Amino acid sequence: MSGKQERRLVLVRHAKAVPKGGIEDFDRALADRGRADAEAMGHRVGRSPLGVGLVLCSPAKRTRQTWQLMQPSLADQPAAVFDDDLYNASADTLLSAVTATDDGIPGVLLVGHNPGIHELAAALPGDGPENLLRQLRDAFPTCAVAVFDFSGGWRDVARGAGQLTALWTPRD
Repeated sequence: MSGKQERRLVLVRHAKAVPKGGIEDFDRALADRGRADAEAMGHRVGRSPLGVGLVLCSPAKRTRQTWQLMQPSLADQPAAVFDDDLYNASADTLLSAVTATDDGIPGVLLVGHNPGIHELAAALPGDGPENLLRQLRDAFPTCAVAVFDFSGGWRDVARGAGQLTALWTPRD
């Protein structure tokens, strides 16, 4: 490396949840398919050396469950923060949470909800493989994982400043 700090941001949309049908949105649990997808994506993330030192997660039941099912597959167990501000947050609110991260942490994994998580994912890359950029612009399905690299500190993470390095979906 050329002396610049490198940051890695991993964005995860929660896995498939049960329908709303009479349940408060915050309390919706993962559907069976969502549980299976979260475990499978956890294995995929666990096989990749992502260097995540912190997890920022919405406290909603479905986001917590997504993280809890992914977590056992990671060799390094990052600290997790369940932040009320991340529940159904806008892209700007999610970005603010990321840019407030301590520069001693090289990688952050953020588990959130649409539409904010997709809007943020689509706005971050300034570079990356064209096929992945196109796929990311089109959709960010449940339990999708997008990996971005940035130069500089966390406060330098901004729209158009990242490189999309990976995009995984349960259907891959």
